[in-house]
Amino acid sequence: MNLSELKNSRKTVGTKQAIKAVQKGDAQKVFVASDAEPRVIMPLIELCTEKNVPVEKVDSMEELGKACGVNVGTASVAVIK
Repeated sequence: MNLSELKNSRKTVGTKQAIKAVQKGDAQKVFVASDAEPRVIMPLIELCTEKNVPVEKVDSMEELGKACGVNVGTASVAVIK
């Protein structure tokens, strides 16, 4: 899945929401922004590793936000099954 597909996918935007989706087993893939604060995204990345959810890095929070159709940057997005 590439970023252009994010706009039309079922997703949850934001790290807290992505963590909840991974914990529930609803996430099929997670995107994280490379320029996000490590203290924000590391717990999500560790949880994804534990739950075998693939993680894809994106260059910037701005790019990830635009791909999701929101006007602000976001640190992470979970694609929902």
